[in-house]
Amino acid sequence: MLSVKDLTLHYGASQILHDVGLTARPGAVTAVMGTNGVGKTSLLKAIAGRHPYSGGRITLDGETLDHLSATQAAQSGIAYVPQGREVFALLTVTENLQTGFACLPKADHAIPGRIYELFPVLRQMKDRRGGDLSGGQQQQLAIARALIGRPRVLLLDEPTEGIQPNIIKQIGEVIGLLRDEGEIAIVLVEQFFDFAYGLADHLVVLNRGEVRLSEPAVTVKRDRLLREVSI
Repeated sequence: MLSVKDLTLHYGASQILHDVGLTARPGAVTAVMGTNGVGKTSLLKAIAGRHPYSGGRITLDGETLDHLSATQAAQSGIAYVPQGREVFALLTVTENLQTGFACLPKADHAIPGRIYELFPVLRQMKDRRGGDLSGGQQQQLAIARALIGRPRVLLLDEPTEGIQPNIIKQIGEVIGLLRDEGEIAIVLVEQFFDFAYGLADHLVVLNRGEVRLSEPAVTVKRDRLLREVSI
């Protein structure tokens, strides 16, 4: 289980997060929602070791992970799929996937067939350069690369952004499958309301860097969530 308590984060003199708390359990999707600029991406970056935070505590399965670097966070089992995907444009699909070996022992440096079961298009395009893929294909590649390292926590930042509807559906099915397998805690930051609401087991709404709502999804009606997110 991932636990974030009383997290504060600054960009220079501006405080972006104010004592934010979040819990993400294996076999569940924790959806973080809110309008642009409320601190959703900053929260993921703090958890992933991409941005320093000012105060608070992050633990994973009871182990304190405070102020880790991005490499240390990845080695601890936290995989981050950033907004923008960060696919290596000049590397092939296979080479992009192989970059996920960094946190694995050498004996495990092989792309599991499971990756191609989840994302069949990657097998078809394994020799194509990452920069030549469509946005949806790049997103599938970015998620697949994150899964190569066998994470305990998967952080997804706006996985539907700029993607055609059929691939959004495929990505939603993969997230649902990973959740149902019960091994990974998934934290989903998403602006596509129906996508996030349909997948969420727990909902967290941020407003001006503060947690406005944190409840199991079954207790939050759609109209209420719409109001909370739009404030």
